[in-house]
Amino acid sequence: MADQDPTEQIKELSSTLASVESVMDLGAKRTEIEQLREQSADPELWNDQDNAQRVTRRLSYLETEVARVEAIRERIDDLPILFELAETESDPEAKSEAQAELAQLRKDIGDLEVRTLLSGPYDQREALVTINSQAGGIDAADWAQMLQRMYLRWAERRGHPTEIYDTSYAEEAGIKSTTFAVKAPFAYGTLRGEHGTHRLVRISPFDNQNRRQTSFAGVDVVPVVEHSDHIDIEESDLRIDVYRASGPGGQGVNTTDSAVRITHVPTGIVVSCQNERSQLQNRATAMSVLQAKLLERKRQEEQAAIDELRGDGSNSWGTQIRNYVLHPYQNVKDVRTNIETGNTSAVLDGEIDNFIDAEIRWLRSQEDTGG
Repeated sequence: MADQDPTEQIKELSSTLASVESVMDLGAKRTEIEQLREQSADPELWNDQDNAQRVTRRLSYLETEVARVEAIRERIDDLPILFELAETESDPEAKSEAQAELAQLRKDIGDLEVRTLLSGPYDQREALVTINSQAGGIDAADWAQMLQRMYLRWAERRGHPTEIYDTSYAEEAGIKSTTFAVKAPFAYGTLRGEHGTHRLVRISPFDNQNRRQTSFAGVDVVPVVEHSDHIDIEESDLRIDVYRASGPGGQGVNTTDSAVRITHVPTGIVVSCQNERSQLQNRATAMSVLQAKLLERKRQEEQAAIDELRGDGSNSWGTQIRNYVLHPYQNVKDVRTNIETGNTSAVLDGEIDNFIDAEIRWLRSQEDTGG
């Protein structure tokens, strides 16, 4: 690639970007931006806080997406000038900078291409992420909390708002489970490949003999329910318990029984919320989480029926998906895509875009081939 004429490389990148621009339909996005700006300027919008936040989040997302593509297009247009100046002035440093910009543009356009693969029926939704500690005792609880931090840091790096709805703390350290929302368009499509079991191998910080410990945590990712979804829940199918919210170590963080746990008896799905101040608010949030999980269950059942008709019952990507080894060597490897890195500290600090991008491509290839 380095020996190829930069002019030809720039033409190829420009053509690839044009294809991405066509798929993204920037014209439609600009039209929607204008409509959302009109809505956001209406003082009446804020009479409905939830709708107002949806409008402003969608507007911010679209503006960012369009600006991102426009900025890349400007950089491509400027790149021939950078190479021409470097050639004219016989400046090796300037040529090196132009080559670096060419390589960066190739990566940035590749990232845009991945986004165009998010075309599933729920991919554009916000996401609800639930993490549960599995086998491994106290280490698994600690591992579940490490994963929660990893995803929250990933969202923070991308500027995605998050809200933790519920956290069940383990007795000694870590968490039994947590549920949080990633409130950004396409969060579900982006994160759905993270659904599955994550395996950690390390020297246990809780073992006084410094033995190596393997622990597991499960990650569940579902799309947030929207008004257009039809999820009927019978009141008689619900068991609702209220309890006092608590923090790490079991200390009370609320003096009233405001936390709510809802069990959907027919399916056995249990959801809870304790972050709101009132029992009524916690119940409403817990119901929205339950609806999201029932929506995902419905989607899975529909997919299973399609797979059965197709003669394919092997859609099992929700099992073990990634290994994180901290001892005796440093390595994080995805068992589906074979993407790996030795920079484990960066991964655990939220730098997981390489894994996510590869997952999106892998999932799309599985769906295209019926795998």
